[in-house]
Amino acid sequence: MREPINVSGMVLSASPVGEYDKRVVILTRELGKITAFARGARRMKSPLMAVSNPFVFGEFQVYEGRDSYTLSGANIKEYFLDLAQMQPGVYYGFYFLELAEYFGQEGNDETQMLNLLYVTMNAIRSGKQDLRLIRCIFELRTITISGEAPQMFSCMECGTKENLTVFSLRDSAIYCPNCGKTIRDPWPLQPGTVLACRYIIAAPLAKLYGFTVNEEILDELERLLRAYLHRYVEKKMKTLQILDVMK
Repeated sequence: MREPINVSGMVLSASPVGEYDKRVVILTRELGKITAFARGARRMKSPLMAVSNPFVFGEFQVYEGRDSYTLSGANIKEYFLDLAQMQPGVYYGFYFLELAEYFGQEGNDETQMLNLLYVTMNAIRSGKQDLRLIRCIFELRTITISGEAPQMFSCMECGTKENLTVFSLRDSAIYCPNCGKTIRDPWPLQPGTVLACRYIIAAPLAKLYGFTVNEEILDELERLLRAYLHRYVEKKMKTLQILDVMK
């Protein structure tokens, strides 16, 4: 019999299989995104019942199969049970899990994404920050981790780092006003929006949720990220549809 593999991660999604089993998707540091089957997890006295739910974060023991893994046990560090009582925070949480599942890849080192998920769930539960801003931060940082961050630190054309206020969605880059006259899709941005994007892209994780913006900047940041994310996410997110209805 094969030895179990110990992995650290978070359950992104869970769905019923058959009468008593579950299929779970886990984002792990060691193996990237994996699919695992939890046999008997829907039985009332199963030790896998509590550990095979979304948001659960900890160490999991899995056995490798031909096309998937089998979950055999877990040592849970955080269940994030209180999120279930937070409306609409829990819906944002499910959206972040779905987005992480979309970008997660099997075999990748997903340490950055896991750490981002952990601090983001804690940011939701703290209740100190606008959920709309938390969403913007998570979306842009996720895009950054995936290697698709926009160029926001210098003009794409002349290289200047001053007075950057014209964005091109087509080029995924910022321009100075002079160079911005030559691009096909100029999108004027307020300096505060550019600064917010820079902070989200480059800030240390521990300080990522340590800033706020005014309503005007938040509105513009939301519009920018909706358009930007539309370019890189082909799937229609089910949880995103729920958030849109709640607006």
